[in-house]
Amino acid sequence: MKVLSLFDGISCGMVALERANIPVERYVAYEIDKYAIQVSENNYPQIEHCGDVTTADFTQYKGFDLLIGGSPCQGFSFAGKQLNFNDERSKLFFEFVRALKEASPKYFLLENVVMKKQYQDVISEILGVE
Repeated sequence: MKVLSLFDGISCGMVALERANIPVERYVAYEIDKYAIQVSENNYPQIEHCGDVTTADFTQYKGFDLLIGGSPCQGFSFAGKQLNFNDERSKLFFEFVRALKEASPKYFLLENVVMKKQYQDVISEILGVE
C-alpha cells in the first residue's frame, strides 16, 4: 500500500497500519513539528518526510492507495474559541481537500474532533461523505 499522510505527527497512521497487518510499500509524511518528526524517524526510518503541506505538489502522488490525516482542530474544538475556518490552523483542512483532488487516492480517512454540527456539515459536504 502506498500512503500519503498529512499532519502526520509521530506517524500514528503507520502504527495503525502496522497493527492491522497492512503492508506498506511507501509512506510519505507531511509534518512540520520537529519533535514529532524526530519520534517518527526514530520509529520508522523508511518514512519519507516532506515538510509543509502548504508547499506540496500532491499530483506526484497520483496512484497512491490511501490519503490519511487529521488537520489541526483548534478552530473546531469545544475547548477552543470555535473560530472554525477563521482559525488559520483549521484552514489547513483545505490542504487535505487539495491533496484529495490532486492525488486522487483510492481511499481517504480524515479524523477530527467532535464539533458543532454546522462545521461538521460543511466538512461533510466538501468531502462528499460524513
